[in-house]
Order: sequence, then C-alpha cells, then structure tokens
Amino acid sequence: MAKIALEVERAVAQRALTGDRGRVTGRVLARGEGWTVEDVICTSGPQDRPFEEYHGHVSIGMVAAGTFQYRSAAGRELMTPGSLLLGTAGQCFECGHEHGSGDRCLAFRYTPDYFERLAADAGASGAAPAFRLPRLAPLRELAPLVAQACAGLAGSVAVAWEEVSVHLAAQVVQLVSALRAGGSGAPGNAVARVTRTVRAIERRPSARLSLGSLAREAGLSPYHFLRTFQRVTGVTPHQFVLRARLREAALRLAAERAKIIDIALECGFGDVSNFNRSFRGEFGVSPRAYRLRTGPGWKRQRRSTAPNP
Repeated sequence: MAKIALEVERAVAQRALTGDRGRVTGRVLARGEGWTVEDVICTSGPQDRPFEEYHGHVSIGMVAAGTFQYRSAAGRELMTPGSLLLGTAGQCFECGHEHGSGDRCLAFRYTPDYFERLAADAGASGAAPAFRLPRLAPLRELAPLVAQACAGLAGSVAVAWEEVSVHLAAQVVQLVSALRAGGSGAPGNAVARVTRTVRAIERRPSARLSLGSLAREAGLSPYHFLRTFQRVTGVTPHQFVLRARLREAALRLAAERAKIIDIALECGFGDVSNFNRSFRGEFGVSPRAYRLRTGPGWKRQRRSTAPNP
C-alpha cells in the first residue's frame, strides 16, 4: 500500500508548491457494458470547502489511501483505507477533508439497470437499491477483493477488472442486506482524533502499535479510544492495524520474490506462524498459496505448464 499512498503524497506536495486548490483527477483503468473502474486521486485538504456532488451511477468507492468524510442521504461516515463508499444513482453527496489532505480510491461505477441485474443474481429483489448505509467498514469479508484490486492499482498484477466489479457488487449487496442501517453519529472532535490515528497507522503499519500508544496519539484513555475508534471506523484498532499489515503483505507477495518470513517481519508480524495464521484467516489461503496464485511464482508456473505450440 506504500506505493499507492506515495502517489497521493506526491500529488498533495505538488499542490502545496503551486498553491492550487484541491482537485480530483481520474484515470479510467477499465470499462465495459454497464460498468467502469477508475483510479481517483483527490488533493483536497482542510483549507478546501466541501461542495455538493452528484452520483450519476451506482458507485462503490474502494479507499486505497488517505481519509476523508463522506456524507450522503444514508448518513455521514469517515472513510479509511479498506472501507467502501456506497453511492446511490441520482443522489447528491459531499466529501470533505477537515482533518487531513489527500486520498486515493478505486471508483467502481455501474449503470442502474446493470447493477440491478447483478443485485438480483446476488439475491436482492426489486429495482437497483438505494443504499441504506453510506459505508462498509474494512471488513474481513472484503479483504480478498480489496487486496486484489489494490495489487492491480499498484501494477503488481494484471487484474480482470470486470470480474472484480461483478464480485464486488454481489459482495456489497449481500453485506448491506445483512447489516443494520445507521451511521456512527460521532462528533467532529472524535472524527478528528481517529483520523489522526488512522493516518499515523497508514504511514507506519509495521511499527509497534499498542492500544496504549494509539490512544496517546489520539489524546484519549485506552478505554475511550477503543470505543471511539470502533464507533468511527466500524472496526477495532486491532482489526484495523491487522488488516493494514495484511493488505501490505498481500501486495508484496504479489509483486516481490522476497522470502515470506522477511515480508512477515517487515510488515509488523512477530513470527511467521502468527503471520500464516492471520493471513489464512483473512484471505482463506496460506501466504505461499496466495503468492503462487497471484505473484511472480504464479507467472513462472503458468509459463512452465503452458502447452507446447
């Protein structure tokens, strides 16, 4: 994830040098009949006033780096790496960066009729849904898709974006139907404290990050920090740190030939057995199997097993 975040930092730094206003730039990665995937970088910060925008399509925004506040008809939430922004076609929304500059998202956009068909196949009924939630937190169920998409964004692997977009739509429909509506309702000072902590984790996910040290970063007692963090992000601090480390490890497994034990230690895991157990729990396969399927070893295996012409 460091490579993904670095491009945001460069864009924000360039904006600071030129004195320009914050802006959003998009790059289409793939598109097809009824769907589009776009790499979106925003350089806005606390000095930029939020403004109302409009969802022209059903939108699922996968946060790859940075943080921002998102408000829609369904509520208001803090968006953090690994979370999904949910946007209903035809509804207005607003994004703000009151507590930090810059973010990067993978924007999956669907025409309403196409999304309606995907939702029906996933078990939903009726017209394309108006999302009851503004956000899905960085949940374990989303981890494999987030890691796969971010590896594609980083250029580590070739991604079948249409397949990812279909799986993502189905996963979102199923998760939203299983979760209760209702935003965090957290006050602004709580969001500011948690944003500061999330950005600190994002900068150094492999550092020693105890509950006590994170609470001090937020200026809260461990008890109040634990409650506040979970209320704002939708997951506990431990879950957030663990998923940040596992996403980084997954990207490195897909891109590098470094030893698995070295990746585990450099991503903040104390020993390889703990890493293997956590990785399998998150992605459903061992780190070795994940690398064989997505990384350099997979490419070698494909070449070695290809039929002779």
